[in-house]
Amino acid sequence: MTAVYEGWPAPVFDLMRSISTAQYTTVSAAGVPIDTPVLIFPSDGLASFDLATGLAYPAKAERARRNPRVSLLFEGRPDEPLVLLLGFASVRDGDLQANVLRYLSEAGHTLPHHPTWELARRAVWYWTRILVEVRPASVLWWSSPAAMAYPPSRWDAPAGTVYPPSDPVPAGAGSKPAKWEQARSWRDLADRALARNAPGHLSLVNADGFPLTVRAASVGLTPDGFRLGLPAGLPGPVTGKSSLTFTGIETFIGEMLTPDLMRVDRALPIFPMTADMAQLWQPTPHTRGELMKRLIEETRRRGQPIPQIPLELPDPTESYRLRMARGRNA
Repeated sequence: MTAVYEGWPAPVFDLMRSISTAQYTTVSAAGVPIDTPVLIFPSDGLASFDLATGLAYPAKAERARRNPRVSLLFEGRPDEPLVLLLGFASVRDGDLQANVLRYLSEAGHTLPHHPTWELARRAVWYWTRILVEVRPASVLWWSSPAAMAYPPSRWDAPAGTVYPPSDPVPAGAGSKPAKWEQARSWRDLADRALARNAPGHLSLVNADGFPLTVRAASVGLTPDGFRLGLPAGLPGPVTGKSSLTFTGIETFIGEMLTPDLMRVDRALPIFPMTADMAQLWQPTPHTRGELMKRLIEETRRRGQPIPQIPLELPDPTESYRLRMARGRNA
């Protein structure tokens, strides 16, 4: 553990270096926090907590380039801490081929739906990645999810901590949004999310401009939105612009009017590869066409070729081995 993390209890440190996923929240140009579940792979020494998004669907990276204030929510087992990291993001897309190799070493050895590598390596739309490095400014934690009835413990980065900037904004206008499935009525989507008993994560923005995300203890429908049961120890305001997402599939944009009532203004379109992960490797013709169109446009903006996916997987990192060991021991 480096000196910068003095004050983190061992259970917090152990969770953050070994957990595989987190809720990653960015803030849109309109000031709305948007949460997406992501794979997390810490850098050497935990200098940053890194994640990736496809170049063909870059919104969550572009939001971080525009506004680097982001958050990561780490949720472990019921007997482990619950950790909320507020940090600054650095977007990395200056070397897409290097990004491919890093992501393969962090994520390529355990794949959803267990495709053969011969099939998976064809998915250049998936492996061509923008990396996002998140360096902590503040870390809040509770000893367990049950302890969220009380205020969290807190660590703040030392004064003068430097947060590296993102790579330069690519030339030209960004590619047009893909034509994914348009959301039906928000109520239809809400009924679907609640019917599958998916957990709901609420996101807000605190007074310092950082997004905060928390799992709701309960979610119910109202005529205009949702009634939420939130932990009493959640720091910061519990009103204002907000979003509620169910495992990153159904996402609702609106406003928390009171500490338990959210008005819904609209639902976001459904991303096909989130709703049906088999499409990661064998997308429908429409989905593949949209992905490849955006991939071509975005690589051209960066003056880079579409990366080559290697015939053989690179060796997994030590961080990957640690995360997989946690999964086997869960």
